[in-house]
Amino acid sequence: MPIDKWVTSAAAAVAGVGDGATVLISGFGGAGFANVLIRALREAGPKGLTLVVNSATHPYSLTHELIEDGLVAKVIVSAARGRGKEPSAFETLWIEGKIELECLPQGTFAERIRAGGAGIPAFYTPVGFGTELAAGKEVRRFGDWDCVLEQAITGDLALIRADTADSFGNLTFRHAQANFGPAMATAARLAVAEVRETVDEPIAPERVQLSGVYVDRILAVGDAR
Repeated sequence: MPIDKWVTSAAAAVAGVGDGATVLISGFGGAGFANVLIRALREAGPKGLTLVVNSATHPYSLTHELIEDGLVAKVIVSAARGRGKEPSAFETLWIEGKIELECLPQGTFAERIRAGGAGIPAFYTPVGFGTELAAGKEVRRFGDWDCVLEQAITGDLALIRADTADSFGNLTFRHAQANFGPAMATAARLAVAEVRETVDEPIAPERVQLSGVYVDRILAVGDAR
């Protein structure tokens, strides 16, 4: 039986995501945000979500809508600040103690996700030692380095943006669009990609940037953002 991971609607792409899910969402610097899927998740309405996203307040991402709708209990980010003069919805909720924040150095953020996909439960890093970001974490000395123990990140769902996909779920990305997406797909139980286009022929192996073995559902959205 041929493998066909294409779905025909955004609702079908995020079907089955329940309350309390941990959701990994790609995106960095205006590239790779899966906004069509984020909007579908918002419409599905699961509550108590943990979002793993580089920034919860980036203007090119719709993750802020999940927060504004009260669907998010915690965010794990490497950038927590807003970009305007007034506090963002996320910042207001955090100040009021209504949402939990875990802020990480960006390299640690990426490595915790990669470790989750690789089956590595935790790792030591010198990054963050002696700062508030390491508060409450185990510290161990290796040679001349004091290192912080960081736990791997895994999730129930990854939402990523890519350029093209074939029916096997193999993906290609455009320039910086890949960012955290490939690592997030490996670290989630269900990985869903929105893509500009699907192609009938299998993508040539040398062009595959994320193997379809890590991708469960594909939604073609054209140039929608």
